[in-house]
Amino acid sequence: MRERLFPFMKHNGRYFILACICVIAETIFELVIPLLMADIIDVGIVNGDHSYILWRGGCMIACALISLLLGILYARYAAMAGQGFGAELRAALFDHIQSFSFTNMDHFSTASLITRLTGDIAILQNAIANGIRPLVRSPVMMLTALVLTFSINSRLACVFLISAPILGCGLFIIVTKVGPLYRKMQYSIDQVNTVVQENIHAIRFVKAYVCGKRETEKFAEVNDSLQSVSLNAFRISVWNMPLFQLISYSTIVALLWFGGNMIFAGTMSVGELTGFLSYVLQILNGFMMLSNVFLMLTRSIASGERVCEVLEEPIDMSETAGAIQPITAGAISFHHVYFRYRPDAPEVLHDIDLSIPAGTTLGILGGTGAAKTTLVQLIPRLYDVSEGLLTIDGCDIREYELAHLRDAVAMVLQKNTLFSGTIQENLLWGNEHADVEEIARVCKIACVDEFLDHLPNGLHTMLEQGGVNLSGGQRQRLCIARALLKRPKILILDDSTSAVDTATEAKIKQGLAQLTDMTIIIIAQRVTSVMDLDQIAILDEGKLHALGTHEELLKTDPIYQEIYRSQQEGANL
Repeated sequence: MRERLFPFMKHNGRYFILACICVIAETIFELVIPLLMADIIDVGIVNGDHSYILWRGGCMIACALISLLLGILYARYAAMAGQGFGAELRAALFDHIQSFSFTNMDHFSTASLITRLTGDIAILQNAIANGIRPLVRSPVMMLTALVLTFSINSRLACVFLISAPILGCGLFIIVTKVGPLYRKMQYSIDQVNTVVQENIHAIRFVKAYVCGKRETEKFAEVNDSLQSVSLNAFRISVWNMPLFQLISYSTIVALLWFGGNMIFAGTMSVGELTGFLSYVLQILNGFMMLSNVFLMLTRSIASGERVCEVLEEPIDMSETAGAIQPITAGAISFHHVYFRYRPDAPEVLHDIDLSIPAGTTLGILGGTGAAKTTLVQLIPRLYDVSEGLLTIDGCDIREYELAHLRDAVAMVLQKNTLFSGTIQENLLWGNEHADVEEIARVCKIACVDEFLDHLPNGLHTMLEQGGVNLSGGQRQRLCIARALLKRPKILILDDSTSAVDTATEAKIKQGLAQLTDMTIIIIAQRVTSVMDLDQIAILDEGKLHALGTHEELLKTDPIYQEIYRSQQEGANL
């Protein structure tokens, strides 16, 4: 994990080093103060030398002010190091997620990725910003103060040889037990975020089905689980303070007892004991800070491991070096293609052998679960074939550069995706350089112009998140127009006219028929949506059951006959 995350400190390393230097210097100046105080007592006060007291007092004030300035500088550099690290790591993680294939995305839930990208990285950057000081200060303070205490009175300093191991063992036990709980706590946060995300995303369905109580109970379950894990973690971690206080107070009592006896015996002065106790407090304070750092690092390690899981996720979709040029025609061929979502999962597609000439149209019909969507998702390499070969213009699609391949393929999915912003901004996702005339052309083909003129601000009408202020059919037509604006060589419509009426669908088909330089694949549930296309493929349980024109399939294929007959009977009712 250290090797994976350390490079993100590269550009912020100087701030980290400067913060460490400030902490070390601040600690040294603070440690000088007890020596000055001991001199004031043993020399200035004992001898009644007022000028010596004022001089040493001035030196103490100067040391305190320098320590204050160094502390301010540390806070600045530590914040810059922590926030810079977090920003770089967040950008790298987001960029890595963008390169994920659908297979990679299937390994993580959306809520978990969001938690890792925000919450886990926030824990890491806070550990850096708030952990540099105690992590550097504590060892320097403890070692320096320990040396000074031995220089003042080595016999009395031997008390630490007993108290320090006891405190170290207790801290080790606490960290060992609380570490796994922190990881469970982050997983529980994932679960909470998942429920919240699903509920907010589907709030209209929840209200429509009056399932608010059920969703509240579901949230309460995961929320209680998070509370339980968090309480267990904090219940163990809070033992850190009582343990520290017990050892600290016991150490101070022992030092006062033995030190007092040494003063009575004349082997130690009052000033030496005062300075000794000041250094003891510094050592104990260092122990306390170090124990808190260990607890902080324990939680940050759990978060770091979760972030590294995403960063180390191997991209299963590689690009060939020196990839070939963009697609020019759009001819598609499936050569005995098999597909499964995971190596150990059953096959979803079986021996698909299908050719789609450039500039032609293909309709795909089949029952639910026939793998129609899975088949077309292989074309832009949203998934890679498991066996066989898929070619475009005679070349294996794995030989194309992904950006060029996907730029040549426009896909309108079953689920419409629109973003908050204007209609024009959503359309420009297809081609950010498109002019008004080109936008008007694709809007006419997709029948967007039929409702666009009735909107208050036309293309500049604001859409709410997901385009919920439009009807389902309007959203589908906008998505088709956006896809056409890409000027693709291959257009895939995955049941993308299911929410429009038959008359509007017929107009869209007429508009698409004019695009003779484009290979068009239409997945549909209605025979009328595909009966005029050049070819119709029938999928059944992941297999290519039949292929032909409407007339050919109506004469020879029983599945197509059954679909056609059932829909015709439904239309006549």
